[in-house]
Amino acid sequence: MKSPDFVSLLADSHSRRSCFCSLVPATSLLCLVFLLGNAFIAPIYKEKLSIWGMTDTLHNLNFNKCKNQCRPNGSEALPEGIVSKTSNLEMRPLWGFPKKNESSKVNLFAVAVGIKQKDLINKMVKKFLSNNFSVMLFHYDGKLDEWKSYEWCDHVLHVSAINQTKWWFAKRFLHPDIVAEYGYIFLWDEDLGVESFSPQRYISIVQSEGLEISQPALDPAKSVELHHQITARGRKIVHRRIYKHGESGKGCDGSSTAPPCTGWIEMMAPVFSRAAWRCVWYMIQNDLIHAWGLDMQLGYCAQGDRTNNVGVVDAEYIIHYGRPTLGGGVGDGNKTSSSAKGHTVKTKNISSTEKAPSHSHSHFKGPRVDVRRQSYIELDIFKKRWEKAVQEDKCWVDPYK
Repeated sequence: MKSPDFVSLLADSHSRRSCFCSLVPATSLLCLVFLLGNAFIAPIYKEKLSIWGMTDTLHNLNFNKCKNQCRPNGSEALPEGIVSKTSNLEMRPLWGFPKKNESSKVNLFAVAVGIKQKDLINKMVKKFLSNNFSVMLFHYDGKLDEWKSYEWCDHVLHVSAINQTKWWFAKRFLHPDIVAEYGYIFLWDEDLGVESFSPQRYISIVQSEGLEISQPALDPAKSVELHHQITARGRKIVHRRIYKHGESGKGCDGSSTAPPCTGWIEMMAPVFSRAAWRCVWYMIQNDLIHAWGLDMQLGYCAQGDRTNNVGVVDAEYIIHYGRPTLGGGVGDGNKTSSSAKGHTVKTKNISSTEKAPSHSHSHFKGPRVDVRRQSYIELDIFKKRWEKAVQEDKCWVDPYK
């Protein structure tokens, strides 16, 4: 005979099974009601979300996931694959396409020119074109027709603006995105001799030496003007500093770490890597067209240690003829910033260690006096802007202090 406890346990077991069986159809019914209700309610709910602006929020979240924040400003409305971020200075035919065997120009040579220096410019353009450079001429005298007699005239780019310096042109026409396809940008003055200079050998040297900012050395025997000792040609392949005795610790020795002793070049014939130029372009002030003071800060754009990445190439050198150019004569504002105080080699040019010339106490005549004075004014403005920028930018850290 079964005990009472066993009978009670059996009853409980039957009760639980009966309860579970009754829950199954109830749960199925609830699921069916939920699915049917969702089909009718979801559109209405979505419409309400749209009214409340919730769909925009969801869209914005998806927008961020697609990395639109990395796109160029203004291109967000376009599909990413159609966005063309860069350009170059190569000319295209009106119909058809360039021949496949024509190699693209990989470096850029840009120079401010006047017709009076056409003999020097002709030699420079021929040399750089033959070395597969794109060439861009900045005409500051407005005389373009006089260049048509040269066979290369239609193969270079011409930009004309009266009485503007190469830095004015560079700021407006050499934006980093426009010249992004060029490995190196040569931005030279016009009164230079290139008889002993090879652009390709020069590029090979700066690449092997890791120079981001550089210049060819000046031949001291043939150059009419030599503004700074560090630019004079030495016996090495490359030099990055000078050694010079000076009073009160103003000399240059092996322990020097700042311009003009090291990490410095002149602005007469600078050569910039692509990365360095992107930085330098932003430092060029739109309204300071003589670029005085820029040379002392170039090291910040050297993509690393300025004592290693800035240098003068001795193996490939040029000649500085010191001819009258923009401004009317020797020592004009388009030549060099000459802002390396206390380290200027004796030349015809006025050093920045002297006071700005006045009309009554200068051997310069005509507009040259005004150009020189403006250069000093711009130097002072640039220095003050730099100091103010350093003070105001709390996130910037000076790597050299």
